[in-house]
Amino acid sequence: MRKNFDSQLEMLSSDLITMGALCEEAIYCSSKALLEHDEAQVQKVFETDRQIDEKEREIEGKSMRLLLQQQPVAKDLRTISAALRMISDMERIGDQAADIAEISQYVKENNLLAKVHIGEMAEHAVRMVKDSVDSFVRKDMQTVKEVIAHDDVVDGLFLKVKQELTGVISESPESANVCLDLLMIAKYLERIADHAVNIAEWVEYSITGIHVTDEEPHK
Repeated sequence: MRKNFDSQLEMLSSDLITMGALCEEAIYCSSKALLEHDEAQVQKVFETDRQIDEKEREIEGKSMRLLLQQQPVAKDLRTISAALRMISDMERIGDQAADIAEISQYVKENNLLAKVHIGEMAEHAVRMVKDSVDSFVRKDMQTVKEVIAHDDVVDGLFLKVKQELTGVISESPESANVCLDLLMIAKYLERIADHAVNIAEWVEYSITGIHVTDEEPHK
């Protein structure tokens, strides 16, 4: 029974890796859709978001069967509980990548895009999502801490983008609408990074049994 249970837990981890990879692809493609004005990438993001939703339902089903059909010990319960929380954040990441792709269809000013750090924000967001999922698979607290700390980098880039766009509007008021679109995209990237932090915090819970909301917030 235990061997079968461990095998199913490994399958659950594999499914989480797959879902995480889909999230990475969705963010990457949404960024490419924005920076390269590639309609094919927009449609790819929408399809990937659909796959993320399907994978969420699949993992939910497997997790519930593990809880109902097996007799997990405390550590196993934490692992399954963390997985259920993580897929909720990953589903939101997919949604926000789709939102970015949708807005990208209305952003046509290449020169303006070159003046802001949105592409860099997207790169950091992809890295945080990948590392947060990897930390779950490897049970790696060092990577958890790195993901949580890296959120400051994305927050700093968001403030920089906000300042850059404010400067553009001051110099070129006619660009106000596209600047607001870009600010919204930057906000979605900031939220994606926040979801990656949430994932990392649930990984920490699966390892230690302590969730950040139960203790002092991370600095």
